[in-house]
Amino acid sequence: MAHKAGFVNIIGNPNVGKSTLMNELVGERLSIITSKAQTTRHRIMGIVNGNDFQIVYSDTPGMLLPHYKMQESMMNFVHTAMVDADILLFVTDIFEDTPTEEKILTKIKNSTTPVLLLLNKVDLATQEKLEEKVELWKNRVPNAEVIPVSALKNFNLDYLFKRIIALLPENPPYFPKDELTDKPEKFFVAEIIREKILTNYKKEIPYSVEVVVESFKEEEKIIKIRSEIFVIRDSQKGIIIGHEGKALKKVGTEARKDIEAFLNKQVFLELFVKVNKDWRDNENQLKRFGYIN
Repeated sequence: MAHKAGFVNIIGNPNVGKSTLMNELVGERLSIITSKAQTTRHRIMGIVNGNDFQIVYSDTPGMLLPHYKMQESMMNFVHTAMVDADILLFVTDIFEDTPTEEKILTKIKNSTTPVLLLLNKVDLATQEKLEEKVELWKNRVPNAEVIPVSALKNFNLDYLFKRIIALLPENPPYFPKDELTDKPEKFFVAEIIREKILTNYKKEIPYSVEVVVESFKEEEKIIKIRSEIFVIRDSQKGIIIGHEGKALKKVGTEARKDIEAFLNKQVFLELFVKVNKDWRDNENQLKRFGYIN
């Protein structure tokens, strides 16, 4: 039997469930998940292997109109994913009527790449609402196959997997068969820390923060990690640290537990907070943080 391999790229608006879907399809928690928009900032690949196939999934940032250079870079990840996809998973949900800017929708409608339009969160809809939404999307994106799913409840994902396998082109594997992702462990450590900031702080703090792992030293029984949290204002530094350092300690404790589960090893985690006023609009900083190649 011929070997199949290809890039299956996930795009859609913020908060429609792209990262939950990615994690379910890959079977590992690669993408962080919160209720806040812009949780996913990078293109994250998750690789699923079988004897005669390799699926390279990509989670991408939610589509938005950029307000600064970091968001421009985020949207570049989305546009690249649209170009190099062998199969496009366009995710919307049962609550959405107008999912994105018209330019991107037009690109999807004109795409020669197979498009599977995933109508997510159907567990929250009545049968009548579901039928109405399926009809709406069939008319709106006639080149797409509309598939109702619930990523959270693992509904219809077996059928989705079968459709992906059927549509995959014949290719040799793109990555070694024992690889799970294209990202290093340090990337996921930083993402886990950022997830805890997203869930523990409100207002503008989560959108002003970047996390960098400066040191990752693996010893026989423990991994020692030093990480820096960058904010754009002095006042934000105080908020992150909190009274007597309690807020930062809470973030560190929650992150350490998840990092230990991810790495399957004891972790000693140090967190430091620094001010980097224009990192979201500074090209050199964005390169350093992995937004620009």
